[in-house]
Amino acid sequence: MSVTPSGEHDPTGSVNTGGTDLRPSAVIPGGAAAAGGQDMFGATFGGDTSGYGGLVRRADARLSSPRPYGGWFDETVDSLEAAYPGFSDAVLRVVVDRGELTLHLRTERIAEVCRVLRDDPNLRFELLSSVSGVDYPAQPERLHAVYHLTSMTYRRRIRLEVSVTEQAPQVPSVTGVYPTADFHEREAWDMFGIEFTGHPALTRILMPDDWAGHPQRKDYPLGGVPVEYKGAQIPPPDERRAYA
Repeated sequence: MSVTPSGEHDPTGSVNTGGTDLRPSAVIPGGAAAAGGQDMFGATFGGDTSGYGGLVRRADARLSSPRPYGGWFDETVDSLEAAYPGFSDAVLRVVVDRGELTLHLRTERIAEVCRVLRDDPNLRFELLSSVSGVDYPAQPERLHAVYHLTSMTYRRRIRLEVSVTEQAPQVPSVTGVYPTADFHEREAWDMFGIEFTGHPALTRILMPDDWAGHPQRKDYPLGGVPVEYKGAQIPPPDERRAYA
């Protein structure tokens, strides 16, 4: 290991502090990142408590993965195509990444596809594990709803994904297919503002009914919202007194 004067950086980004070698990390970065007050991903240190820090996700190519997908993925996609006449119109792309299968769908077809995946004997995805919201501010259809389905019969998991714009955030509810979607869709509405049409009671589940905005959108000022508690107003984290 190269030896440098105390406090200086060597080309690898290590810092010599009198015998202690501090490697760069997401918490204490080394090299130029530390000098600039940024972590290794480019987020700036400071009063931002959102965990977002201005990070920008690299846009994907929006292409389907090439065949063969591998494992049981080909069998599942072929079974869905055989069982669902609208497959070619409903499925925009099939993506295999990190050992997981994702079907990107036309938003208006989500409930139809879920019903086929649940009922077809070659698929049998009986359980909706969760409905998650995602926000990609740089994309025209920035709000995504992601569905995680589990086949207890075949011990398989699959992901479905749809996207909508901020101006027209409507997605058909799948509560008629999977009753477990009830609270999941309410949370995605509460946190991201995705409106699940046909939901039996689409109300907030975490925030107060009169709350303005959706706290998990990446443009939401999470570090700058005062909180009222028992008659007192607690300032936002970035405005509180620091004791250390």
